Amino acid sequence: MGADIDLHLGKRLRRRRRLLGLTQQQVAEVVGIRFQQIQKYECGANRISAARLWQLAQALDVPVSYFYDGLEDYQPRRDREQPEARGKDMLARKETRDLIHAYAQLGERPRQRLLDMAKQLNTEPPL
Repeated sequence: MGADIDLHLGKRLRRRRRLLGLTQQQVAEVVGIRFQQIQKYECGANRISAARLWQLAQALDVPVSYFYDGLEDYQPRRDREQPEARGKDMLARKETRDLIHAYAQLGERPRQRLLDMAKQLNTEPPL
């Protein structure tokens, strides 16, 4: 389970960094490390210490709990075998509700741009 948690935290780190439009280098500079370390965190190769997680949360303007959102629902094997179950769980998450609310507040053109970007991110191969 430890490696699963590291991977989850790394995915949340990557998601937030990309959402803010920041490069790995920019985040690394703010927390005082090399960008290669950010790469290792994002792919789950290196564990993020509590102190570093605090720094990353500050740099990315989120509470530390952001990195753990969805972890209680994390079921790696079952999710791969039952994609329909994953979709139902996702709709119950606060993050999804927040995204839908923010999306609904946008005008037609920004909504289309956001949808296009989400589709593109979904087709990108993982790092």
